[in-house]
Amino acid sequence: MRRLRALTAGIATYLWSGWGALASLCMFFALWAWAAQRYGPLVLPSPQAAFHTLAGLVASGAAAPELAVTARRALVGLALAVGAGSVLGLAAGLSMTAAVAARPLVTVLMGVPPIAWLVLALLWFGATDATPVFTVFIACFPIVFVGALQGTRTLDERLRALSRAYRLPWWQTLADVYAPHVASYLFPAWIAALGMAWKVVVMAELLASEDGVGAALAVARAHLDTAAGLAWIAAAVGLLLALEYLVLEPIKRELERWRTI
Repeated sequence: MRRLRALTAGIATYLWSGWGALASLCMFFALWAWAAQRYGPLVLPSPQAAFHTLAGLVASGAAAPELAVTARRALVGLALAVGAGSVLGLAAGLSMTAAVAARPLVTVLMGVPPIAWLVLALLWFGATDATPVFTVFIACFPIVFVGALQGTRTLDERLRALSRAYRLPWWQTLADVYAPHVASYLFPAWIAALGMAWKVVVMAELLASEDGVGAALAVARAHLDTAAGLAWIAAAVGLLLALEYLVLEPIKRELERWRTI
């Protein structure tokens, strides 16, 4: 019963803390409405027009399949980047030699723009699902890798010495000493990679796919339908915000409860 109350209180606190984000969204929509009124519907339709178009896409059943395709590609690429980047970053962080050797490679990966990787992926894989998935993976991998590397390298040596002095079991050392610290670096990297995955997958679909949100944006561009373009952008961003604030952010807060102890 006590645990249920604590969970309910935590959810209520989290929802209440979202008023700042809600206020910033309201300000954004107000600026959007002002700009739409100033420049006209051909250049920038109003929020009402964009969301009315989005409601029509949802009601007709056209939105769900495209969003599902985009989400699948983004999440598959992100999962591969999170898995490989976390494991390799943690491994590299255990050795100073490996960390130094990996730094220029990561710099190269981060320096190459995603559009260049997309061109290479098109040459390698053609217009298949592998192209956006690979582009998402290669764009997100260095972000996750650096987060894992920094989390491992910055662990306080005094904490390690303390765990050895008290002869803590390896599993307790891992769970109570290593995991909380590394997670505080890994989770922000995962969230940043999620945002990158969404941007990259839409770009890849725009240029290399016949379905997904990116392909729908290409159709809207061809028809000069700015309202439809904004509707698809709003749908993709809304799905991203739902994943981040309704799924990842509560998990992050739960993992970082130790900071308030």
